[in-house]
Amino acid sequence: MRLKKRYFLRAALLILCVFIELTAAFVAKHYYSLKIENFSSKVEPTKEGEAITHSYYVTKGMTIDDVLTMLEQDYNIGSRQDFKLHARLMHFNYPEPGFYTFDANCSNEEVIDRLKYGKQTPVHITWNNSIFTREQLAGAVTTHLQMDSVTLLSYLENNEFLAQYNLNKETSRCLFIPNTYEVLWTITPEQLFARMQREFNIFWNDERRAKAEKIGLSPVEIAIVASIIEGESRSKTELPIIASLYLNRVHKGMPLQACPTVKYAVGDFKLKRILNKHLQVDSPYNTYKYPGLPPGPIRCPNPQSIDYVLNAPKTDYLFMCANPTLDGTHIFSSSYGNHAAVAAQYRHTMDTIQWDKR
Repeated sequence: MRLKKRYFLRAALLILCVFIELTAAFVAKHYYSLKIENFSSKVEPTKEGEAITHSYYVTKGMTIDDVLTMLEQDYNIGSRQDFKLHARLMHFNYPEPGFYTFDANCSNEEVIDRLKYGKQTPVHITWNNSIFTREQLAGAVTTHLQMDSVTLLSYLENNEFLAQYNLNKETSRCLFIPNTYEVLWTITPEQLFARMQREFNIFWNDERRAKAEKIGLSPVEIAIVASIIEGESRSKTELPIIASLYLNRVHKGMPLQACPTVKYAVGDFKLKRILNKHLQVDSPYNTYKYPGLPPGPIRCPNPQSIDYVLNAPKTDYLFMCANPTLDGTHIFSSSYGNHAAVAAQYRHTMDTIQWDKR
């Protein structure tokens, strides 16, 4: 009888030990995949210290299986079943749309936590002063966003929406100061405009606003002048002087007669020579035909150009003409007589070149 009891006791202890070992193995396996690693990159570093990451765009309507299939292209997955079990335990049903970047080795908890709560990797959006139109701006801004350019363009041209920013479709580009910004891939148009407003206010600090007020122009008007001077010269040393010239014309109520605005009115931004027929184009951007500043910028001016206008030197220049030597510089004049003489020399040079090409 005692032998039987010992036998059953030993058997029970053995079963208990096996159960504990299996339970421990089960717990260890799930702990490892949950907390340490269930995804290991298939890509090996090509050099010491190189960080391997993989990026994915998760769109609305994707399921957990869709995400696993996508990750499986770049990762060896220890157990899909473990991932699904942990997803259920963490109440993870559908991934939040977004752009995500994961390290070479990651755990189920890390992947689930980021996808469940939409902890995205920011993307970079960037544009420069080569942006002339709203269409170009919409295309450049949305290159790396879920938002399409047509949607953004509709906001850039919606006067009712833009009124909250004291802008209209002609001045909406002033809000988008050229730079590189970090945003979420899923950013909405409303969120994007709010972000650009914050950046605009950061740039237009008290010091810059005080300078604009002293000049007698609003930040938007300063940006319009900056957009014009950028089209007049590639020489950074000339831009402050050109800014001074146009500010003088604005304050005297003179037509700006800025050739870059004519190019904008014509729609040919690479136009080399302005002819009389171009000056006759009926557009509010044609500053030969209409006095005052054009209704909006003719490009997205660089922040540096805005500062050139804000810090323009005091001059009495009212006229400028391309140097007849064609060295890319300009000759500035305070009287029309001097300007006319230089302009005649320049036209003669250009006519000679045209004749030689025949």
